[in-house]
Amino acid sequence: MSQYYERPIDFRVRNVFSNHMVLQRNKNIRIFGECKERTNVVVKLILENGNEVSADAVISGNEWCAILPAQKAQTGCVLIVEAKNDITNDVLQTYKYDDVAIGEVWLAGGQSNMEFELQNCKGGKETLENDKNPNVRFYYTPKNSYKTKEFFEAEENSSWQIFSKENAANWSAVGYYFARKLSRDLGGITVGVIGCNWGGTSASTWVSKEALLEDKDLASYVEEYEKACEGISVEEQEKAYDDYVEFHANWEPKCSELYANDPEMTWEKVQEILGPCQYPGPMNIKNPYRPAGLWECMLKRIIPYTLGGVIFYQGESDDHKPEMYYKLLTRLIREWREAFRDLELPFIMTQLTMHQYGNEDDRKNWPIIREAQMAVHRTIKNTGIAVIIDKGEFNNIHPLDKKPVGYRLELQALTYVYGLMDREDAYGPVYKSCICHGDKIEILFDYAKDGFMITAGTTEILGFEIAGQNKEFMKADVEIKGSKIFVSSKEIARPLYVRYLWTNYGEVNLFGKNGLPVAPFRADSV
Repeated sequence: MSQYYERPIDFRVRNVFSNHMVLQRNKNIRIFGECKERTNVVVKLILENGNEVSADAVISGNEWCAILPAQKAQTGCVLIVEAKNDITNDVLQTYKYDDVAIGEVWLAGGQSNMEFELQNCKGGKETLENDKNPNVRFYYTPKNSYKTKEFFEAEENSSWQIFSKENAANWSAVGYYFARKLSRDLGGITVGVIGCNWGGTSASTWVSKEALLEDKDLASYVEEYEKACEGISVEEQEKAYDDYVEFHANWEPKCSELYANDPEMTWEKVQEILGPCQYPGPMNIKNPYRPAGLWECMLKRIIPYTLGGVIFYQGESDDHKPEMYYKLLTRLIREWREAFRDLELPFIMTQLTMHQYGNEDDRKNWPIIREAQMAVHRTIKNTGIAVIIDKGEFNNIHPLDKKPVGYRLELQALTYVYGLMDREDAYGPVYKSCICHGDKIEILFDYAKDGFMITAGTTEILGFEIAGQNKEFMKADVEIKGSKIFVSSKEIARPLYVRYLWTNYGEVNLFGKNGLPVAPFRADSV
């Protein structure tokens, strides 16, 4: 018998609503859940001054949604949700939530670098010890990829958390540092973070199947998945994935022990000793990495919560199809905005940093992902981008220094969402255009009016390459003149193409005068 579970329809408020929740200020507030037919739902919000606002829910099928009027930032509110029989008007069920705050709510989405916990990041333990009242609260969307009884039990046990050393240890480090700084810069209002992320996931897991099938290129994600499942029953798929989970639960700690004893051990040697690593398991109905799986089992469980915006750190797991990433990320943003009923919902992404494992070749696929992320920012309204190219670590896909990531995302929010910062202060230099001057290429930048600086102790500017008509790139000589950069090479009489940090991993030593790195790029001058 299949493990898949259809929960009986009953009156419920979605579990993203709980004591200590944060509701979005200055926007209509959506409260929602599930119900049987012939149910009236009334939602009341008691404000900190004792005044009350209320709304009747609209019922659509087995779902209900009530919209409360926008409120200013405050704390100490109470939310009451009451279900009545629509004939007798008898009260069927009442939910009451205390210590409700109204402030800013941001969704922290993506994969493992967004998921990376505060207790494990650089300076995280000190933060947990020393922060006393950061005005940050957190809700983690339960990580479940298949609807079983355990799926719904995990949801029912989930709730908003207020900050404590114990609670915040498992919070997203990036999400926490973003929210802490945002609260400070907004005068101490409460900031709520909804974590909705899963390590190792492609962006294709976070959009609907219907959205993927709209486009012939993106449809390949669905087609590959369906081919893998073809002719295999649901029960067989469930067993195959459960067997994998059991295998991996034994394999992974043994792998960690080998690396602890010999940090230089090669991946090939590990698998020779332990047998092949089967990650990420069979691609089937239970695998969390299947297309649209986490859209269905995580994101839709919190839609359409009223948000202030989205911060997003993802892309590493789409490096196998980097040329599709612009289209995939663009579709994701559009679908999220539609689903959260806010077509101008701010969406701030984290551009991938440097990364390469020691035993692999530089396939230059990560630069294509970074380029796509910058292109999305340039072409889609109400998006921001945090450039963190200088924060990578060789042989570590999870760099530990997460505070600058959260802070750079927050700079973008201050600029695009709250209007409290000038763009010149929120960015390092970003490529604008280039001009060929015979044996040199002149490069112009946005956000570089104060010029450039290089890392202390270095004299040579790293990362620039140029090529002539044959497109064979070689290292360039670099000259800075105010807010412009000129590149040339004695080996190339007439350079036509230039690129900067076009590598999976390399050293970064060029920054704007504000300390933010020059963003990677490639361009031609013809």
